Amino acid sequence: MSSSTAQYGEYPERDCLQIQRFLPGPIERVWKYLTDSELRRRWLAAGDMLPEAGSEFEFVWRNNELDGGPVRGKAADDPECAVEEFHMRSQIVAWEPPRLLSFSWKNSGDVTIALEERGDEVLLTLTHYKLPDEGTIVGVSAGWHAHLDYLLARLKDEPPVPFWDNHNRLQEVYEQRVKELGL
Repeated sequence: MSSSTAQYGEYPERDCLQIQRFLPGPIERVWKYLTDSELRRRWLAAGDMLPEAGSEFEFVWRNNELDGGPVRGKAADDPECAVEEFHMRSQIVAWEPPRLLSFSWKNSGDVTIALEERGDEVLLTLTHYKLPDEGTIVGVSAGWHAHLDYLLARLKDEPPVPFWDNHNRLQEVYEQRVKELGL
């Protein structure tokens, strides 16, 4: 990882998470992993998107399919994580291929993902705005971090760390970070 990205997400404002990751390029390949339902399903959630601002779509999470394992640990107690499939209505706010994707996320803020070419790598900057409370900040931070770890592994054609093991470890890390920062 480049020295210009932090190991964990940062909080530029109380209700805002920002995570940066260097990913293997080219930028067009990373863009496809953000916007193509079948590729996005392999690291985050399925859901067809119309390529225009204002269009509505639905994310469909099947986190148990990421590595075929059952929900374990803290996530098993979370009704939204423990279900086999979780749906969330969303709306595209900005669609500027292959550099910017922004969408609203029902009840938990807005997300912007910016891509920037850096040699043969792509700097991904994910910013999740308007996080409503401490519990959401922790959950969203651990979730995005775990899913971006999966994206990096997929782009490198490497086996990812088991999703729920990583998510649960990150949940504890972010609980401590948010507590220390007083968010």
